[in-house]
Amino acid sequence: MSDITIRKAAVIGAGTMGSGIAAHLANAGLDVVLLDIKLEFAQGGIDRQLKAGGFMRPEFAARVKPGATGTDMGLLADCDWIIEAVAERIEIKHALFTSIAAVRKPDAIAASNTSTIPLHILLDGFSEDFASHFLITHFFNPPRHMRLLELVTGPRTASTVADTITRFADERLGKGVVPCKDTPGFIGNRIGCYWLAVGLDEAIRSGIPVEVADATIGRAFGFPKTGILGLYDLIGNDLMPQLIRSLQDALPKTDAVQAIAAEPPLLHDMLAKGLTGRKGGGGFYRRSADRKSIEVIDLTTGAYRPQQPATSDSLDAANGDARALIGHPGQAGRYARAVLSATLAYSASLVPEIADRPDLVDEAMRLGYGWKFGPFELIDRIGAQWLADALAANGMAVPPLLADAARSGGFYRLVDGVRHVLTPRADKSDYVPVPIADGVISLAAIKLRDRAVSTDEAASLWDIGDGVGLLEFHTKMNSFSPALLNAVTRTVKLAPQHFKALVIGNEGPAFSAGADLSAVLAMSANGDAAGIRAFALAGVAAFDAVHDAPYPIVGAGFGAALGGGCEVLLHCHAVVADAEIGIGLVEPRVGLLPGWGGLTELMVRLQERFDDPAEAAATALRTVLAATTSAGAHDARAKAFLRPTDGIVMNHDRLIAQAKAHALALLPGFTTPVRAPVTLPEASVLDAVLADMAPSLAPHDIVIGRAIADVLSGPITLTHAELNARAVMAFEALALSEPTRARITQMLRTGKPLRN
Repeated sequence: MSDITIRKAAVIGAGTMGSGIAAHLANAGLDVVLLDIKLEFAQGGIDRQLKAGGFMRPEFAARVKPGATGTDMGLLADCDWIIEAVAERIEIKHALFTSIAAVRKPDAIAASNTSTIPLHILLDGFSEDFASHFLITHFFNPPRHMRLLELVTGPRTASTVADTITRFADERLGKGVVPCKDTPGFIGNRIGCYWLAVGLDEAIRSGIPVEVADATIGRAFGFPKTGILGLYDLIGNDLMPQLIRSLQDALPKTDAVQAIAAEPPLLHDMLAKGLTGRKGGGGFYRRSADRKSIEVIDLTTGAYRPQQPATSDSLDAANGDARALIGHPGQAGRYARAVLSATLAYSASLVPEIADRPDLVDEAMRLGYGWKFGPFELIDRIGAQWLADALAANGMAVPPLLADAARSGGFYRLVDGVRHVLTPRADKSDYVPVPIADGVISLAAIKLRDRAVSTDEAASLWDIGDGVGLLEFHTKMNSFSPALLNAVTRTVKLAPQHFKALVIGNEGPAFSAGADLSAVLAMSANGDAAGIRAFALAGVAAFDAVHDAPYPIVGAGFGAALGGGCEVLLHCHAVVADAEIGIGLVEPRVGLLPGWGGLTELMVRLQERFDDPAEAAATALRTVLAATTSAGAHDARAKAFLRPTDGIVMNHDRLIAQAKAHALALLPGFTTPVRAPVTLPEASVLDAVLADMAPSLAPHDIVIGRAIADVLSGPITLTHAELNARAVMAFEALALSEPTRARITQMLRTGKPLRN
């Protein structure tokens, strides 16, 4: 079978999942056909995704052509990938597959988004040719943002088909593709639904307060902050019993999920009252009648009461330590022990039934359910021997793979700096290397086997191969402290002794959340004008060093790249950005303006876009004063935070490797870019912009806007150094003001901006 290239796709079923898949295929640049029973249903799916943010840019919706299954099946004739996303009823799916088989071209791939029906049942009665081009591609909702794609193939699926979808979903859709066995619920929902059902069952049985239950099954174990009951409300209290019943119907009577009530009496009563969760106006949590506070349900009485802080002896004693919490004798400790013991034992019993290796299960739960650690990683954190002993002490069976891990010291180990995972074999379990996909550079893996070229408390320099270094920030949220600014300046100077190009990036929770506000606040409170000025000048010097480097420097931007994080990327010679980057000059939220050259670099980019200096300056003022943040990399291009030549990577795992490739591509004939002068318009132009924005601005916003306008007012043409000098002076004045101190204080205390 020849290689298959995917240029055009189709989705049949324009519900929440189907329309979301179609939108994300359009995000990947494909032309897409979206069909439903009626044309208006398909168009409604497109409209729904426009409102929900399924499209990375609104104009991408034009790539999706709606149609009706009764009249428009012919539109599938030139599609390379056809995805079924209709109701989970086998007779409906079989009828649809028959229609697809009649119109699909010979090499077109067909797939189902089912989460409950096995592949062999889907293919019952279909030809060998159709079966060889068919697989299950189970997306998670919302398809744009949830990275897990569970891939299920059968003995008749052609390897070329599986390879094509794996590669496309990885590189073009940004998915973590996890191969699963053809078993009910696959990996994510098999374990995730059991975890949720056990968590609810144990919470009701113990009568633990809702707040304490969700705080317990939360941060210490790396679970989502919603906890169990909050996640029930988010998914839908009416949907969860359906999911659990579908597993119970499909699994043997000996499976542990059969012992858990799909719809406990309390949940039954809640559903009878319409308490379906967030979509139904309330569930385990709800807004008070006056909408000013949160109420929670009492798991014993079913009555609502005001939400209280999650206070617990177990939580206090554990202080975030998973092992300490699960071993504590208090109510929260007992709850954690019951939920985690059952969930982790169940997970260990399912390999190799649902997947060949434990690391695949861990990957699925991280990407599909937002767990920071997969179940086998959690077992290692708690202790495989401890868990096995605890299960045995409670009369629970110890799964053979867990027993092997207990004897061997855990599921994961390092062998010559390479991570290995304990994997079941026909005769005995053995450790095998955890593979890293081609085209991926894992900084975490590099750290396991190599030493940094240089390192201090703020940053490290790593060798990522082929003569390219990587500058990694590691302050809190990668914020720019004086130490980090000094590290940037020093590293830019040091790097040519070891490398011919440099990437600035990391694998933290954010690229950089901006300046170290605590340092600014302390200097402001002390009236330290000289210190604030020095801090601003240090940032200008550090980022000028990046821009003026005689070798290529490429930023690998992702997540939050805010304030100073945005400014350093603006100074890089090129940027390769994660498709979901949130980048922006947001300093007005904390009473400041960009003081490290961000205004200058934004003006340069806007002047490249607009012939009129007035339009460039007006756009810069609106963008910065509104603290505009991009809704992804395509939006960042539209807002001039990224240039058209900057790269966009759909799969976050490939970001560093793509940034390295971009840096190497810049090497031939590289010369340091010449800084363009900036032409500024008359002050009246920016006065008009401020007047237009004034009705929506808080008092201090107007002060900040006036400061930005003064920096950008002419008429005059300035060098970058002259414009930066203006910005530094304005930064200093704002930083010393009381309203700015109030904004910084609130942001540090609550993480929310103050409008004063």
